[in-house]
Amino acid sequence: MKYQKYTLKSGLRVILAPMQETETATVIVMTGVGSRYETEQENGLAHFLEHMMFKGTERRPNTFDISRELDAIGAEYNAYTAKDHTAYYAKVEAHHWETALDVVSDIFLHAKLEQEEIDREKGTILQEINMYEDMPARRVSDHFEKLLYGDQPLGREILGPKENIKSFKRADFIKYLNRGYTAENVVVGVAGRIDPKKVKKEIERHFAGIRTGKRPAFKKVKEVQKAPALSVYKKQTDQTHLLLGVRAYDMGHKDRFALAVLSNILGGNMSSRLFIEVRERRGLAYHVSTSVDTYHDAGYLATQCGVEHENFEKALSVILDEYRKIATEKVSDEELSRAKENIKGHFALGLEGSDDIVGYLVTQETLRHEIVLPKERMKAIDRVTADDVLRVAKDIFVDRKLNLAVIGPKADKKKLEKLLKI
Repeated sequence: MKYQKYTLKSGLRVILAPMQETETATVIVMTGVGSRYETEQENGLAHFLEHMMFKGTERRPNTFDISRELDAIGAEYNAYTAKDHTAYYAKVEAHHWETALDVVSDIFLHAKLEQEEIDREKGTILQEINMYEDMPARRVSDHFEKLLYGDQPLGREILGPKENIKSFKRADFIKYLNRGYTAENVVVGVAGRIDPKKVKKEIERHFAGIRTGKRPAFKKVKEVQKAPALSVYKKQTDQTHLLLGVRAYDMGHKDRFALAVLSNILGGNMSSRLFIEVRERRGLAYHVSTSVDTYHDAGYLATQCGVEHENFEKALSVILDEYRKIATEKVSDEELSRAKENIKGHFALGLEGSDDIVGYLVTQETLRHEIVLPKERMKAIDRVTADDVLRVAKDIFVDRKLNLAVIGPKADKKKLEKLLKI
């Protein structure tokens, strides 16, 4: 993976990755703020702002003007808001890179943010909240992070509460923009069949007037837990949805690669322990998986599945048994090797397109302020030993780090509290 990195006089970072073997180009602009940079009263603003960026600029007065220009060249374009960053992107046929850069930079820098449009979009956001409320497989992760982090920025939902959405005014958006969408906090990336010199020159031109200011700081999370914790949300659903996990490591922790291997062995693929035990041998769930989520200052490993209401406690017991087993018995060399190759193979497959490449590079730079190349990550995975996996499992799979979030109509809280032990 070849790339060039520049820091302009304003502090704006630019990453260019020429890929002459592809027929596409992708432009992405990412800022290092998301919902964890909001106050309680602002919660939901970062995501709402992402919507508003597509509502018109001086040069492209409304949503139709923006979408029509990108649709006319067959672009794939969108934006997303996370807890620690927000991104806007467009992927196009390579010779249309200038149009993609022009449009994405225009909405990022020059959104009008008209109060009339804000008021209209409130209805859309409220319906988005309602939509996700009807998607328990997605909502359970929100309940899980609320259980972990409580009334701290990391524990709040990205979409925010409805009362906040209804209250936002134009001044709220401007204040947030000036605080977080600043040169030192933004990374612009372009990858694909491009001429880096031409692209760099155009980026300098388009972003000459970007806001300046110091990079905002986030409030570090406080993690205090002395016993297993439980969140039960009673709701009429066709399945009981559960997310069972443990507090683990932040994104820079020395054991993050061992944790990745551990997660893969437990529930990273169709031959993983939990997939075999929960789905194949017992038929308890259609989908079951284990994954790791990390932030600057926190992280967790968690297993998710949806099951018949009467099978919920049985599925929970199976998952807990596998947590206990991997924390007491060393994994075999064959299983360890298979997990490593699976991780490396998926990683390679995820870096085929111009959007994959630039997304990886820009996210690394935005969140870590450095880029760990794929080869270095793969070497780190290769260095993980069975002893490392056992040591990490013993560290994280303990009662005082255990958390369970449940959405369903029949979950018995008292009974679950007795079961919730490693």
